[in-house]
Amino acid sequence: MKILISEQIAQKGVEKLTQEGASVDIKTNLSREELLAIIGEYDALIVRSNTKVNEELYQKATRLKVVGRAGNGVDNIEMNGATKRGIIVVNTPESNIVSAAELSIGLLFATCRNIPQLHNRLQERVWDRAGLKGMELQGKTVGIVGLGRIGSLVATRLKSFGMNIIAYDPYISDSRFKNLGVEKQEKLEDLMSKCDILTVHTPKTEETYGMIGKDQFKAAKKGMTVINCARAGIVNEAALIEAMKANIVKRAGVDVPEGEPEPTSPLLDVDNVIITPHAGADTVEAQDNVGITVAQEVIAALRGEMVPNAVNLPTLPAQELDTVKAYLKLGETLGKMYYQLEKEAVDKVEIIYRGEVAAMETSVISLAILKGLFEPVLKERINYVNANIIAKSRGVTVTESKESIVENYLTLITVKVKSKGREFTISGTTFGKGELRIVEINGYEFDVHPAPYMLIAENMDKPGVVGQMGTLLGVGKVNIATMQLGRKFTEQQAMMVLTVDSEVSKETLEFLGGVEGILRVRFVKL
Repeated sequence: MKILISEQIAQKGVEKLTQEGASVDIKTNLSREELLAIIGEYDALIVRSNTKVNEELYQKATRLKVVGRAGNGVDNIEMNGATKRGIIVVNTPESNIVSAAELSIGLLFATCRNIPQLHNRLQERVWDRAGLKGMELQGKTVGIVGLGRIGSLVATRLKSFGMNIIAYDPYISDSRFKNLGVEKQEKLEDLMSKCDILTVHTPKTEETYGMIGKDQFKAAKKGMTVINCARAGIVNEAALIEAMKANIVKRAGVDVPEGEPEPTSPLLDVDNVIITPHAGADTVEAQDNVGITVAQEVIAALRGEMVPNAVNLPTLPAQELDTVKAYLKLGETLGKMYYQLEKEAVDKVEIIYRGEVAAMETSVISLAILKGLFEPVLKERINYVNANIIAKSRGVTVTESKESIVENYLTLITVKVKSKGREFTISGTTFGKGELRIVEINGYEFDVHPAPYMLIAENMDKPGVVGQMGTLLGVGKVNIATMQLGRKFTEQQAMMVLTVDSEVSKETLEFLGGVEGILRVRFVKL
């Protein structure tokens, strides 16, 4: 096993590699030309964020079996090229979560007790506490936005200070809130109206970018403290400054200023704001964990073992993967539908395999379903290996059952998602050479070939509704590729599934939702 480390990792990581019998070369100052000239000699490459692992490199890396990213994201690694060549890509998403949680709490202490300001005065030889009176944490209410891995750590630690913990996270199940002893808030504005301290721990996605802005601060409890150690932009900086000027926010601690790595954030010029340069993962322990973890994963991948943080490959031998490849794609498609049609946090996922598929190794298909389920709502990359772990961490129960016989189809996969006493169902099958079909949604029957852009509408089963849908989509310059209707005669309701050639704007969706007889309409992107 010959491994190249092109960017610095902790010495403990290097030691782990050599202990496992690998031949390790550490060359951190290579030019691009030098890297390309030697990469063909190595079985594995370990990088951080600067080395570009792309098609140019893959063409030279004829022996490369695994790329290890010592860190969370994989933005500098071109995934399609790796997957096409069977190169496993691994990263270390959990190695720094304790450090990130602790910095959030550190900033909370620093802001509530004005520690930097007091220190600065004394350094200037001024013994004066005037205007810098602090606030105790005991008995205060902290509102956590995002109750994932880091948010959960923050919650459990702050409980020991006698704080009341409330949280907003629509994608975490009620059972998870209950297990953590955290009071769930159904709306972000409800949380902001109750909390003395707001701390943000949600990933940065299209949905969360700018989620805490002017309107949210209008609903906030006056005099609150704001902590953001998640990502820049989740808390709108202009809105935060405005809220501080209006005395809605008294103090703030921010580890992720906008414009990083350049120190250009306007928060730098605001009193009562403590800013750090994205230092959440910058501890000796976190960097040791990152180095050791990436070393373990690279060794496991080179040995053909299961890799907990494999980003791009399922955990099946190549010969078995060929057999279930179409089902993996079908499972991921079925999973992706739920959060685009529903918003309730998932409590339980029941997967039923019928017909020919029931005789196969279905566990990896179940992982594909979970991967598809969580991808729309999590910024972190979900893969076949960590999908079960993520489901468990979010309090989701997953069950499988198999039936050898099924009517009307050779094979059928049904996914039942249960949340707050409600049940969502979707079923699919494959035809011919792996052609996918969605054949049922919530009891409505179809034969739909999944497409990148789809509209799904529930409506009253009466004349004129379909025509109005087509007219409004035409006005919105959206071309319909196919349309299918499913009916429930007993309820006088119907569902229509349209595949379209482009994305549908929010304005067009609002127009469609206002059509008489339309009960609900959702845009789905696969």
